[in-house]
Amino acid sequence: MLIRREVPADESAIGDVHAEAFAPHYPDGAPVEPGLVDALRAGEAWIGALSLVAVLDGAIVGHVCCTRATLLPSGPPVLGLGPLGVREQYKRHGVGTALMHAVLAAADALDEPLVVLLGHPDYYPRFGFRPAADLGIEPEVPEWAPAFQARMLTRYRPDLTGRFRYAEPFNDL
Repeated sequence: MLIRREVPADESAIGDVHAEAFAPHYPDGAPVEPGLVDALRAGEAWIGALSLVAVLDGAIVGHVCCTRATLLPSGPPVLGLGPLGVREQYKRHGVGTALMHAVLAAADALDEPLVVLLGHPDYYPRFGFRPAADLGIEPEVPEWAPAFQARMLTRYRPDLTGRFRYAEPFNDL
């Protein structure tokens, strides 16, 4: 498996990955994640160096991205991770793990201080995530709190606290 940066020719395959990966969560309709990735890609919060694909046998089987987010009220820049998607037949084969390690390493290499996500509280601690509240970071939607997690990177500072705001396209979901 190869983990690499997304290139323009990957966009359609990335949409297909997220459509398949998130379909079980939308039994009555189409997943929003493919459109979310497109909207993020078109916006100011997009960080191309943090949009990674997993390639196996020449096919894109997974994708993850981080986009610019902020902590309110003062607005220091941090990262929001997601979506992370893996094609059904490749789930539980290490693709998601490889993508997570790669995107966190890339974010750290870019001197980003903090990554925040909304995800399963039993899955993401293996990557160093912990409840965001432990770091003084609260979600914009209080109901997110049980699944709202943060991961400190090398440039983390204890003053990075406040209410987390995802990139604008997340607000349109």
